[in-house]
Amino acid sequence: MLLAAMSSSAAGVHPDPIVDRSTEHVVARGDSLVSIGARYGVSVQLIARQNGLDPRKPLRPGQVLQVTARHVVPQPLDEGILINLPQRMLFLFRGGRLASAYPVAVGRASWPTPTGHFKVLTRETDKTWIVPVSIQEEMRREGKPVLTRVPPGPENPLGRHWIGLSLPAIGIHGTIAPASVYGFRSHGCIRVHPDDVAQLFDRVAIGEPGRIVYLPLLIAQGDDGRIWFEASPDVYRKGAGTLDDVRTMAVERGIAPDSIDWRRVETMLRARDGLAREVGVDRDGGAGRNAGGG
Repeated sequence: MLLAAMSSSAAGVHPDPIVDRSTEHVVARGDSLVSIGARYGVSVQLIARQNGLDPRKPLRPGQVLQVTARHVVPQPLDEGILINLPQRMLFLFRGGRLASAYPVAVGRASWPTPTGHFKVLTRETDKTWIVPVSIQEEMRREGKPVLTRVPPGPENPLGRHWIGLSLPAIGIHGTIAPASVYGFRSHGCIRVHPDDVAQLFDRVAIGEPGRIVYLPLLIAQGDDGRIWFEASPDVYRKGAGTLDDVRTMAVERGIAPDSIDWRRVETMLRARDGLAREVGVDRDGGAGRNAGGG
């Protein structure tokens, strides 16, 4: 299981503070830092740094890489799909608890994915892609053949699974370019690794509720007292958030400000590398457990 289950307290069920996709990855033929980062939801730079690699050099089959990939889970839904655009993560909730989480690709800066509430309207396999006029115009500008429809098959960018949403012209779908996942790459749709979207497709029904949000900064505390913070890039320039914003968020979530290592938070705000790290202060005044982790 890539999903890390967190315990609930005796007083009640608490939201899961993080999803941990960290693993030891054995390099297969054709793997690259880009494709590995896309699969687990972590940047190429972090994988390279953690393993002492030159990102410009190819990997060797059989090479063993340590991959640290953790994300703070946003405030949960009771039921449904939550997509946080700066994180490039999709979360599925059942009964207010995290059921699964997947890295995704979202709209590029020049073609942003909209935010808002939605419902699942359609579920289709092997869908013909009816190319929107706006994308046809882009093809024309770039000197590419202008397509109006692409039938199911290896050239169809939607992959095999399509989950149509009530937001205009937006869907969750697979891809024929898995290495593009965990990026800002699409024309607004939510692009998911083929294996992950197949799982998601089987777990959602027509009418499933959902929400797309834009939260570059996230902080959470688990039942064990550990405090986690994550800072993601503000690609759409909607407001990156400041240290004061993090302080406000902590108070709103019932986290005592003097229990946080604010220097570490400041460092993470500068980096904005999309990795959740512990930022708690222990009783001796030092950083909390596992404060390194990439």
